[in-house]
Amino acid sequence: MNIKSGYVAIVGLPNAGKSTLMNALIGEKLSIVTNKPQTTRKKILGILSREEYQIIFLDTPGILNPEYLLQEKMLDHIEVSIRDADVILFILDISEDATGEKTFNDKKVNMIINKSDQKKILVINKVDISNQLIVENAIKNFASKKIFNNIIPVSATLGYNTESVLNTILEYLPEHPKYYPEDELSDANERFFVSEIIREKIFEQYRDEIPYSCEVLIEEFKERTKGKDFIRAIVVVEKESQKPIIIGDNGASIKKLGRIARESIEEFLGKEVFLELYVKVREKWRSNPKLLKSYGYTTDDE
Repeated sequence: MNIKSGYVAIVGLPNAGKSTLMNALIGEKLSIVTNKPQTTRKKILGILSREEYQIIFLDTPGILNPEYLLQEKMLDHIEVSIRDADVILFILDISEDATGEKTFNDKKVNMIINKSDQKKILVINKVDISNQLIVENAIKNFASKKIFNNIIPVSATLGYNTESVLNTILEYLPEHPKYYPEDELSDANERFFVSEIIREKIFEQYRDEIPYSCEVLIEEFKERTKGKDFIRAIVVVEKESQKPIIIGDNGASIKKLGRIARESIEEFLGKEVFLELYVKVREKWRSNPKLLKSYGYTTDDE
């Protein structure tokens, strides 16, 4: 039997539904999802293995014009993912950009599309909350431009038409032995996913700039044969004024954060945990090269 295996980069503007689509394609929640843009900061690898194929998805941060060093690092992750990919899935949020002009007039988007010579699939997302005529017109419009090899309308949230996406990817994947063991879902460890879950809950619980100013570091992770696993996590903020916001009156906010994060961590790990959260200030960490490197914001080239 000929095995097909390869890498698929999922790219698009912030909040287009990239992480939701990857989760739907794999059938597991690997990437955190919120209703705020720029939730994904690093390349997240998700593996879909079947007897006859293995697809390695690379969920990437949203394409943006960087305002500080962290966002530059996020763009680096996109470029590395595209370079490594056999196929590119470009996600368009049709509910926010009916004609695609906002997306494809963006200089960064054009640079990414024009630089890549891999097979490119345009996934028109959120068709469940869009007008059918608008979707049909968008498909005709993009088909006439001949930028993409395929155009597929989907609803990542509902899982609508995701099977068509998988089948189209498989057409373009090369014959190659599987890169990863069949029981692996990602190359990231449990510490990474726990930190991402806590960060997801920060995005859900806090408003304005706070989630974007936070990083989550796992300081200690002890697995125990008896009793609950122990996790100590640090919530890093950029300013002293942000620390009391995270903590809240008499610690109410951080207690709530700890409770909802613990519940999701336990669901993910399939075991009970004891979670401790602390808050530390690291001034302007998003623009500090040394801190960013220590927090894992490096690419394969560094």
